[in-house]
Amino acid sequence: MLRVIILGAGAGGGFPQWNSAGPGCQRARAGDPAAPPRSQASIAASVDGENWLLINASPDLRQQIAATPALHPRPERLRNSPIQAVLLTGAEVDTIAGLLHMREGHRFSLHGAPQSLTVLDQNPIFRALNPANVTRHAITLDQPFSLLGITITAYAVPGKVPLFAESSDAPAIAADGEALGVALTAGGGTLHYIPGCAMMTAALSARLTGAACVMFDGTLATDDEMIRLGAGPKTGRRMGHMPMTGAGSTLEAFADIPVERRIFVHINNTNPALLADSPERAMLTAAGWEVAEDGMELCL
Repeated sequence: MLRVIILGAGAGGGFPQWNSAGPGCQRARAGDPAAPPRSQASIAASVDGENWLLINASPDLRQQIAATPALHPRPERLRNSPIQAVLLTGAEVDTIAGLLHMREGHRFSLHGAPQSLTVLDQNPIFRALNPANVTRHAITLDQPFSLLGITITAYAVPGKVPLFAESSDAPAIAADGEALGVALTAGGGTLHYIPGCAMMTAALSARLTGAACVMFDGTLATDDEMIRLGAGPKTGRRMGHMPMTGAGSTLEAFADIPVERRIFVHINNTNPALLADSPERAMLTAAGWEVAEDGMELCL
């Protein structure tokens, strides 16, 4: 049986974001039960409850571990962790920065597309992860492999290079390995984790058909959300994220994809769907979608 814990459900910056005075962030800071905080996106997966795989290492990893007893060190040794491996779906700051919390001599394996591992290789700060303890492994896309008893298939989804690596005002959106989805199974149904995706393709639709659960990019409710709210100059698609609603949206795309359970993850602080009492949340619920919260668990 595959056990999955959502460590963080928010997009980069989390919810509330440190420098945002938006209405949702203000409600979250005030402790409004309809606006629970979210840390930055990551999940943990295990078959035996003792050995855990992280999908992405968010900047909030330390607090996520503290909030998740399954990831606490065991009392029989002074220093230890049940985290045995980390898999990266990309190399944005909010997927790799948490690796620096894991520099204190713990042994684990690190898996990512060649592009993501190259980012780590080129940044000297990641030398803090002693290669004697942290072995790096390049993923072969579309090739299933086993890790901690979990069968994993990583595959490219439409995305772009990390923000800090952009060299033009309009970086290309392509399915070339800069952004990954991952399929996880351990004898039951298949769970797909796709925290960033710029568009649905026929190949991706076919891959997701029949899945037991899909955790999918829910960054923005509408493509122009950031612009309309004065929070930034870019559309969601320009940032590599398809919107929840509207033409060419996630709701539209999944209307024809049979999936047992659909959960939005990687949700930006501007997105009104974070608020349990919002019209946007009601619309998503009516369409059969859940909006993730930190600490949610599921078993397949």
